[in-house]
Amino acid sequence: MNRTPGLSVRLKFTLSYAGFLLVAGAVLLAVVWVFLLRYVPNQDGQDALTPFGPSRDDLLRAFVPAAAWASLVLLAFMVVGGWLLAGRMLAPLDRITRATRRAATGSLSHRIELEGRRDEFRELADSFDVMLARLEAQVAEQQRFAANASHELRTPLAITQTLLDVARNDPRGESAELIERLRTVNLRAINLTEALLLLSRTGQGTFEREAVDVSLASEEAVEALLPLAEKRGVTIEISGAITVTDGSHTLLLQLVTNLVHNAIVHNLAHEGSVWVKTETDAQHAVLIVENTGAQLSPHLVATLTEPFQRGSARTRTDDSGVGLGLAIVESISRAHDGSLAIEPRPGGGLRAVVRLPALLR
Repeated sequence: MNRTPGLSVRLKFTLSYAGFLLVAGAVLLAVVWVFLLRYVPNQDGQDALTPFGPSRDDLLRAFVPAAAWASLVLLAFMVVGGWLLAGRMLAPLDRITRATRRAATGSLSHRIELEGRRDEFRELADSFDVMLARLEAQVAEQQRFAANASHELRTPLAITQTLLDVARNDPRGESAELIERLRTVNLRAINLTEALLLLSRTGQGTFEREAVDVSLASEEAVEALLPLAEKRGVTIEISGAITVTDGSHTLLLQLVTNLVHNAIVHNLAHEGSVWVKTETDAQHAVLIVENTGAQLSPHLVATLTEPFQRGSARTRTDDSGVGLGLAIVESISRAHDGSLAIEPRPGGGLRAVVRLPALLR
């Protein structure tokens, strides 16, 4: 941004400091004049009792030049002292400015680390250090996410290229089988792209809010995923009362769908179970999704909300998703001012708890 050059803050402080003290000195001289010199008689008004005493005119001739010179010396002292004092006081601000300029060039690894006791400048420096740390973490996360996304997108494209090369080199090959395999790979690439777009949309928080009953969204999601559950031999139990929050129905439905889909796919091979429950406490609308499954360590569970992360025992199948399910759930929860907590169940499987601000009626 181009701005017209102006006086520096240091110079402004110096002039303000000098001007204030100069006015204070002038007031002091006025007080001396009012309360001291007015009691000294003029030369014409002296009587015989004080023939040799100094008159007011004598005092003025002696006092005014000395006061003028003292004022000039004091003004010079105030300007120099104010300049040095302002420089010392604004030194932390100069460090903050240099750090800000470095951050503007893309360097986020440095910190101000302003020493000394807490004051306004040090609180500003500490806040700026915290901001730099968060920005650095977010940039690193975005870079890691971009690298993972590129890797995930490259896989179906490479498979498609291989299939096309095989078909070109073998004209007698079965086209029906090739088309079906290409359709499957292309569908996976489409699903991955849509998941990335949804994750980006929820991160921006650009959506219209309305009253949403999470219990109805849960019933809708379970009904849509019931054929998949029956195919895998998983039973779903849903319970709970009306649970209303403020948000996007489409995104919250996607949140519940991802949780239930994740619970169905990553379950026992036979006779698995999924429990979906909604409830309301004093301030939150709560959604709880639990499932049976393999025993998971807390360390592994802590990484499952990161994009493209899967458990070590989880295999990629046609229904296993693209590794963004829980990442999208966490992003939607944050966009609705809520939170996602996941933990391993003692008997195996996962327990996911989503807390959203309750909309009281």
